[in-house]
Amino acid sequence: MSAAAPGISGLGDAERAAVMIMLLEEDQAAQILSQLGPDELQLLGEKMCSLGHIGPEQITQAISGFVSSTQHQGISARGRGDHVRRVMTKAVGEVKGENLMQRILPGGGESAPAIELARWLTPAALIPLVKGEHPQAIAVLLVQLDPEVAAQVLHSLEPEEQTQVVHRIATLGPVSADTMAMLEALLEQRIAQHHGKQVLSMGGAKQAADIINQAGKAAEKRIMPELNKIDKGLARAIENEMFKFEHLFALDAQAMGALLREVESEVLIDALKGTAEEQRDVFFRAMSSRAADGVKDEIAARGRLKMAEVTEAQKAIVTIARRLAADGTIQFGAGGGDDEYV
Repeated sequence: MSAAAPGISGLGDAERAAVMIMLLEEDQAAQILSQLGPDELQLLGEKMCSLGHIGPEQITQAISGFVSSTQHQGISARGRGDHVRRVMTKAVGEVKGENLMQRILPGGGESAPAIELARWLTPAALIPLVKGEHPQAIAVLLVQLDPEVAAQVLHSLEPEEQTQVVHRIATLGPVSADTMAMLEALLEQRIAQHHGKQVLSMGGAKQAADIINQAGKAAEKRIMPELNKIDKGLARAIENEMFKFEHLFALDAQAMGALLREVESEVLIDALKGTAEEQRDVFFRAMSSRAADGVKDEIAARGRLKMAEVTEAQKAIVTIARRLAADGTIQFGAGGGDDEYV
């Protein structure tokens, strides 16, 4: 039997925190741990590994200790909006979080500050922002980034700059509000110069196609003809995203059977040659065992094909599928329209 952990009442804050973390689901624990620094993570990890067996009574004591330590604490209302915004951003992403906050607190403040936005940027996006800047400004920025990201940004600097920046990081000490304001203004200017006002890319033909597919056939019949009048090129791009070969994997056996009756054997073999084996099953399930075995043998015997040939065969099948969908023989999407079934 594993040795029991020492009495929880005799443990320090780190040990109690370790017990609380181990009581959570892995995803919940990971979210909390992601907010800690490297030193805190190492200390907590060491305690989690060294505690040994922890019984029900000790778990109860740990929870009681946590409640006792917080019973005289309150939660300040100061900065509540910013706190909620950070939580929402971490939960659903920056764009969704900001739009949600605009509903919760209409007109209640600006978007995330430039320094906060910089924490979301990749090293490749950050490097142009710091080129030619004073080592002190770079140092203040780097200490607020994830260490791995900061290291890559540091590596992009000239060797002599790297030494100066590291020296300033090691000797920073208290940073004045004026310094932070200057860094904020600098980042806003650099982000606007290099990435425009909107750093995050939204929308596009694929997202539009996904929404139309989920809206159902009725919405598609209303929207696509009108969109084609406005912008034929865009309508074609959306249609290409709406009907892709991988969308066929979701067809049921009856719909797939209807499709396969329209597809020539040679075209099907070429299309499936470039498809993963587990994804071929949806086609094989719509065939007789004998027919499926025959196609499998043909695929195995087929020599190497250029990817262009595979793509061309898949496009041919998609074209047939689009025709059958327009006729109502098969159906794509979630069936959310208002004229799908009665």
